[in-house]
Amino acid sequence: MRIANVVSDSIVDGPGLRFTVFTQGCPHHCPGCHNPDTHDPAGGREATVEELAEQMLSNPLTDGLTLSGGEPFDQARECAALAARAKEHGLNVWAYTGYCYETLLEQGKPDVLALLEQVDVLVDGPFVEKLKSYDALFRGSTNQRLIDVPKSQTSGTVVLWSRPDPLAHFTRPES
Repeated sequence: MRIANVVSDSIVDGPGLRFTVFTQGCPHHCPGCHNPDTHDPAGGREATVEELAEQMLSNPLTDGLTLSGGEPFDQARECAALAARAKEHGLNVWAYTGYCYETLLEQGKPDVLALLEQVDVLVDGPFVEKLKSYDALFRGSTNQRLIDVPKSQTSGTVVLWSRPDPLAHFTRPES
């Protein structure tokens, strides 16, 4: 697997403490991309799924795996294998892609579909510089969607992810 970098304790690439893998190689070349060093498919370094899984699982505080880029869906087989390892250990999986969810489904590529099967939340669509927003939760631009992949697959239509209420488990005392 060709990667640009990993961050073992990210708090910006999804909820909780995340192990984020930045894949190397991206065909989108979005103007204003904050990871332009990941565009060249020959850049970065090689890493095995096993090496990344070992590093990901070394921190017991890790809540989830985030696959970012570059373009993770251009290395779907390896990303799916890493995501499966994360799921085996109870971690949630987020993935960022410059492709739209519908395009990934229409391609019908087995490796892409296998990766989607492992993803809990997909942040889809290209980064659009004129729609850049620091208020867009876990997104770079407001055109990007946070898709609840399991619910979308079940319903056959895109279901957007909504952040759980962190106080929902607390009950109010009776008056």
